Amino acid sequence: MNNTAVEILLVEDNIHDAELTIRSLKKVNLANNLVHVKDGEEALDFIFAKGQFSDRKITNRPKVILLDIKMPKVDGIEVLRQIKSNDITKTIPVVIMTSSREEQDIITSYNLGVNSYVVKPVNFETFAKAISDLGLFWLIINQPPL
Repeated sequence: MNNTAVEILLVEDNIHDAELTIRSLKKVNLANNLVHVKDGEEALDFIFAKGQFSDRKITNRPKVILLDIKMPKVDGIEVLRQIKSNDITKTIPVVIMTSSREEQDIITSYNLGVNSYVVKPVNFETFAKAISDLGLFWLIINQPPL
């Protein structure tokens, strides 16, 4: 893994949702510097430069993390907890993208410091539009701390 700038870290175990997300971001030219990981453990390794990602710098932070909740190994809530409890990573914007409408998941996510909680639309066109809008907001409009 090189240390080029990563703009989007996509943490998604569902390959179809990941492909649709990547395709939607490519349509608006926002997928050039995207890294896709398939579970929470891999996400934590990437974010904290451990394991297979130990050759990258932890200070090379993504501009936004798109994070699913229901994943194998380590769930999205735990990934969020670790990101937001670390001084180096706590200001990275995290957007939960999930099919879960469970009130407890929403409350827990916001209590841990999530920046946005988005329930994945079932409709293909609506999902693609939501992803494009998220990408445009977090990469173009939003001004993160340096």
